[in-house]
Amino acid sequence: MSRVPGWFGRIGAGLTEVGERLDARRAAAEKDDELDKDDAVGTDATPPSLAGASPDGPVVHVRPDPATAVPWGMRVAAEAGWRLLVLAGTVWVLMRVISTVQLVVLAFVSALLITALLQPTVARLRRYGVPRGLATALTAILGFVIMGLVGWFVVWQVLENIDNLADQIQDGIDELQRWLLKSPFHVTEDQIKDIAKSLREAVGANTEEITSAGLEGVTVIVEALTGILLTMFSTLFLLYDGKRIWEWTLKLVPAAARPGVAGAGPRAWRTLTAYVRGTVIVALIDAIFIGLGIFFLDVPMAVPLAVFIFLGAFIPLVGAVISGALAVVVALVTQGVFTAVMTLAVVLAVQQIEGHILQPFILGRAVRVHPLAVVLSVAAGGMVAGIGGAVVAVPLVAVANTVVGYLRSHSRETALRHSPAPRGATAATASPLPPPEDTPPPA
Repeated sequence: MSRVPGWFGRIGAGLTEVGERLDARRAAAEKDDELDKDDAVGTDATPPSLAGASPDGPVVHVRPDPATAVPWGMRVAAEAGWRLLVLAGTVWVLMRVISTVQLVVLAFVSALLITALLQPTVARLRRYGVPRGLATALTAILGFVIMGLVGWFVVWQVLENIDNLADQIQDGIDELQRWLLKSPFHVTEDQIKDIAKSLREAVGANTEEITSAGLEGVTVIVEALTGILLTMFSTLFLLYDGKRIWEWTLKLVPAAARPGVAGAGPRAWRTLTAYVRGTVIVALIDAIFIGLGIFFLDVPMAVPLAVFIFLGAFIPLVGAVISGALAVVVALVTQGVFTAVMTLAVVLAVQQIEGHILQPFILGRAVRVHPLAVVLSVAAGGMVAGIGGAVVAVPLVAVANTVVGYLRSHSRETALRHSPAPRGATAATASPLPPPEDTPPPA
């Protein structure tokens, strides 16, 4: 019995020691928590979701923000993607609107081109003291009379020579038939007759479609007359009141972007004027020299073909190819292979001179557009609005190129102007701001 008190004493001492250790650990843990709280308050690093949590509570693992979990490259692609979708939707809606009022848009753009051609004459008459209304009326009447006479002359020449041309084409077809019979292609007379019979049957079977096309031609004539009247009306008011129309248009632009647009407008107009004037000069040179060449080669309807070459020059690249090919085909059918080869040589020589000498010299840097941009713009304009769209596509691209270049240089100049001024030696050695590279030379 004497051993029992000693056993109880040892148990009590052990429990006392364990309690002291637990108290020491609890005090150390409380001290660490207080230090962590002080660090969190000093560095403001406590997450918002744990700001009200108890220090003795369980540790909560917070998920990261989904935007930060997405890779940076994917976020950039998504940002660019939705902006491209908005831009594509805007362009699609704009194309739908343009296709709905296609006649009005083409008439107004044609009026802009004619105004760019005639406006220097109005300005010259104004410098001579002629009143603005009288100068506008004289210029517009003279311009439309000249264009009407050109159209009437082409129609008159075609009607005068159509019978002779039809006979020569028939003789050329007979000559081609005889050549095919003697050629190494082993074409028989029965095969040629079968081809001619198939063509006649095709024409007879599609008589209703041809008739409907003729009825549609009446609608096209009415639309063409409407477009001509709209063009004349718009040209008259653009010549007379173009400055005030431009000032009213500037009021629709936001105030922050108004200075840049106000500077881009005159440069765009100078580009359009230079393009139209240069294209008319180049087209006139092409028509004169190619017309003289085919005239001396005795190609029928040399004058109407020259006028067609003049009109085709307003469609860059494509128009020259089509008009030149038409002259070669007429020479081949009516005069034979040698005359066709000589006509092709004349057309190629004049077009090479045009592309390498006339256009760079006359048009200059103000309307320089890359050939790929020319081809794509002509194709897109033709798909959207036919021949009219192909005619106005390139000047619109040239104007857009000038406007974008000026706005880019204007924004860069504005950013440099609002940047902090350099100090000390930097300010003394700073060079003055160079002129914008994309700004065309003043007219």
